[in-house]
Amino acid sequence: MTPSDKDRINERIKEESKFVGEMINAMSNVIVGQKYLLERLLVGLLANGHILIESVPGLAKTLSVTTLSRSIQAKYHRIQFTPDLLPADIIGTLIYNPKDSSYFIKKGPIFANIILADEINRAPAKVQSALLEAMQERQVTIGEESYKLEEPFIVIATQNPIEQEGTYPLPEAQVDRFMLKVKISYPLPDEEFEILNRMAETSKKINVPAVIDPQAVLKARKLVDEIYIDDKLKRYIVDIVFATRSPEKYNMPDLKKLIQLGASPRAGIALVIASKAYAFLQGRGYVTPDDIKTISEDVLRHRIILSYEAEAEDITTENIIKTIFDTIPIP
Repeated sequence: MTPSDKDRINERIKEESKFVGEMINAMSNVIVGQKYLLERLLVGLLANGHILIESVPGLAKTLSVTTLSRSIQAKYHRIQFTPDLLPADIIGTLIYNPKDSSYFIKKGPIFANIILADEINRAPAKVQSALLEAMQERQVTIGEESYKLEEPFIVIATQNPIEQEGTYPLPEAQVDRFMLKVKISYPLPDEEFEILNRMAETSKKINVPAVIDPQAVLKARKLVDEIYIDDKLKRYIVDIVFATRSPEKYNMPDLKKLIQLGASPRAGIALVIASKAYAFLQGRGYVTPDDIKTISEDVLRHRIILSYEAEAEDITTENIIKTIFDTIPIP
């Protein structure tokens, strides 16, 4: 790619990404603070990747997803995961018509643009696995027929890290399908004061203006694909992913005993696309090392399986990711 091509893409992205600020402003009419969460929701949307949100109750997870769907005029369904939920409750089922002895399809709530899988770890494995085909293939199979899901399609799942009674841990295969795992914490005192001023009324309703439509999202995704990432940065990403598998080869022998399983090749793919999407949020047509470092925790934290020794020493995946980035030189 020539310098003139890079300049052309940069100028185009700068112009076409103006809606991002409008979306964040629109969502901020409802959501106080949580800029980190709002940006990650947009990264997932633009990068065509699913998101797993982990936080204690009451931090506006559901409200944030609902607000996102309103700002893009998207079809939105919330599915409350419970132990008695069945796969048919998500994807739909065949209904028998006794009048003519035929079957017809009743589509489930999965047929929408944005799916909120609320407390996903409260449903058993057979229900969680019903999402796998939808998340990976963007289609579901009912009976003998497969049905394409609407585009854009994104699953945003939530789980509570505290209450683990009556929960079913997500299989590693499903966790790996999430492009990002986002952890959010309590708001700052000034933000919580603003929440009280804005939300502590019984009948107040805040409208969210629609900024774009689903077709604009699909158009933006094509622009994200055009964002330039240098081969040196791709090699940097490969080194980061390989360091989670064989840290001793990257002068980090102490990490070997702390990692049971490193990141999959899907992690590298996700890191490239998510970095491009984050650059798009900044109005740039090229990826920088800071884009990679900024989004890396969200891409990698759920793809590194810790050993028993790491858990005994209270070492987190975030600690390991930080060590890797501190050790591997930036190109």
